[in-house]
Amino acid sequence: MTDEYKNMNAEVIAVYPNKVKISVDDLSKFVSTDEQVEKLKVGSYLEIADDDNHKLIAIIESYSIVIDENKTPTRTYIIEAKPLGVIEDNKFSRGGDSLTIPPTKVLPAKQDDIKAIFNETLNKEERFCFSKLAQNASIDTPVDGNRFFNKHFAIVGSTGSGKSHTVSKILQNAISSKTGEYSGLNNSHILLFDIHGEYSKAFPNANHINSSNIKIPYWLFDSDELGDLFIESKEDNSHNQVSQFRYAVTENKKKSNKTFPQHKIYFDSPLKFNIDEVIRYIKNINNELINKKNDRNPTTKTGEIIENRVPKYFEEDLKFEKIGSDFVNGPYSGDFERFVLRLETIRNNPRLKFLFEYSNEIELEDILKQFIGYNEKNSNITVIDLSDIPFEVLSITVSLISRILFEYGYYYKRLLSGEIDSETPLLLVYEEAHKYVPKSDLVKYRASKTAIERIAKEGRKYGVTLGIVSQRPSEISETIFSQCNNFISMRLTNPDDQNYVKRLLPDSLGNLTDTLPSLKTGEALLIGDSVVMPSIVKIEECTDYMPSSNDIKYIEIWKEKWKDVNFSDVVTQWKK
Repeated sequence: MTDEYKNMNAEVIAVYPNKVKISVDDLSKFVSTDEQVEKLKVGSYLEIADDDNHKLIAIIESYSIVIDENKTPTRTYIIEAKPLGVIEDNKFSRGGDSLTIPPTKVLPAKQDDIKAIFNETLNKEERFCFSKLAQNASIDTPVDGNRFFNKHFAIVGSTGSGKSHTVSKILQNAISSKTGEYSGLNNSHILLFDIHGEYSKAFPNANHINSSNIKIPYWLFDSDELGDLFIESKEDNSHNQVSQFRYAVTENKKKSNKTFPQHKIYFDSPLKFNIDEVIRYIKNINNELINKKNDRNPTTKTGEIIENRVPKYFEEDLKFEKIGSDFVNGPYSGDFERFVLRLETIRNNPRLKFLFEYSNEIELEDILKQFIGYNEKNSNITVIDLSDIPFEVLSITVSLISRILFEYGYYYKRLLSGEIDSETPLLLVYEEAHKYVPKSDLVKYRASKTAIERIAKEGRKYGVTLGIVSQRPSEISETIFSQCNNFISMRLTNPDDQNYVKRLLPDSLGNLTDTLPSLKTGEALLIGDSVVMPSIVKIEECTDYMPSSNDIKYIEIWKEKWKDVNFSDVVTQWKK
């Protein structure tokens, strides 16, 4: 021990299961000027030792000053610190319940010890780094990359806290990491849902998808997604809409897939069907008349008797006319006027043409390749720009993509044998996740919540994990957030969000979480299963490519000379 350490006058005055209280009489002797010793501040580390081979590492949560006029010196400094782990025989392990009473010395942690904890605790193959200690930029804070990515993680923070740069840095490091030396891409597969269109610059070589080239055919939708798209839940007879729509879709799938075993075709089967023929069927049952004296069979204006509605109602728009007293309305006659109008409006909406445009020519295999980056030019990361997707179909768009990628992982695992669980593990990153997986029980969010919550609960088994990014964590489905094992919590200014995150954090950090509203831009509380020990870190900056999320420099732009606006071009872009 150096002479400087011998003069440090600190002692442990209380030990609790999750906290150590330390009294310092003379702070000037306790604070070191040695560059190799931790500077004292909230978030700094202390060493509490009972011998040279056994040191408890604790992180400072708070400090206070006690003034006693009857004592010299009159001020005593009380430091409260949370035990993180123990260094024993030069090895660090989490947990801090093995401290003997009383410990012999309390010291600011040496940088070499802190570096050793972060660098030597993880194997080289496991190390994944994207940040440094906030109070000491010379110390990297790597995480266990396997535990970080194979367990869901969350990045939360208020607007301007640095979330987009954090997402970009983590993903850039992931797609550039390699074992050994080889040319070309590594085997990472990442899908980023970009709701504001801000990540194209951060990933110039990504597989970029937007409303102009996305291929998600309507026939691949499941029952919830088709219902959200076509069924008006508030209709008085929506149960009839649902039953007849399900029947028509199922029968049309059988008609369109003659070579597929007919008894294995269901409403949810990922098989093609023709939406125009389904609409024609609904129109015909809405208009049909039946003949009471002819086995109550539908009969057209020309007197044609229809014994089987399928496939006849798929083939043409039939004309019905009451040409005698024996003709009466069919069971659904006139009930689907608004339903037919809704179906035709959605089918012909030019903003939704991406749902119908490629439906006849694209196969499920092509859809999977599109989203996992196996295109003409392979890509590690696929960025889906959702900014141009109409809001009314945003939820089901996210739902469909999430669901088919989960099912891809499920069926791929069934193909594999032996000890291999996945050859192409996927990471799905949801930017502004509260937009499509909120706590709300509204029907319009049902599809996306169901799909993403299923991944949150089951995805890890099949090599599909989540990255949840949000500025309003308190508005996100608790089912999804509670499944996250790693958190990067940046500055949060909303009290509801702060309290929500504090309840979800896997480690009980006590007062350290109170730093959330005062963190600087780019700083974060890093915590979770993958983290060597909870830390306040500074996220490394993106060196080459950054997202388009910088704040607009209002006052600088306002000071410039008046600029004319070409409103015609703006309106043209608006109408696209």
